[in-house]
Amino acid sequence: MEIPANFIIHETTHWIVNHHMSSALPGYLMLGSRAHVNSLGDLPGEALAELGGLLATVQETLETRLKPKWLYISRFGHDPGHAIHFHFIPVYHWVEELFWNDPRYRLLNTFASKENAQSLTDGAEMTLFVWREFGESPEPPAIQGPSVAAVIKELRQAFK
Repeated sequence: MEIPANFIIHETTHWIVNHHMSSALPGYLMLGSRAHVNSLGDLPGEALAELGGLLATVQETLETRLKPKWLYISRFGHDPGHAIHFHFIPVYHWVEELFWNDPRYRLLNTFASKENAQSLTDGAEMTLFVWREFGESPEPPAIQGPSVAAVIKELRQAFK
């Protein structure tokens, strides 16, 4: 899959960092391999050597520039049509507030009392919220802070 230039933030010999193309959440980044493989074991050694430092740099840049409350770093894909890639999902305070104020997501806490529900929510539930509300919804929630385009511009500068 070709990534449009307006989403690309940083490129190396083996990797591309881009904003998630279908997410309205500013700072939701993807780190994708240029090699069309779906397994770490199939990557060239140079790509593997570059990966650790790049994961750390993306994390540090997002945390220092965008200051999310949490930053989830994951690998989900199993579609053979996509090269191996990693998701960087920033969870800002305002995203967490939207999550807690949406009664549809309270159904996930059927075994929790009102007092301890927040301590029982995990990253999977928050990731579901981000994917559904900022990625799949035809009308995503209003964001607080800089837009996706502004964040892409800022992160490009940070990677220079």
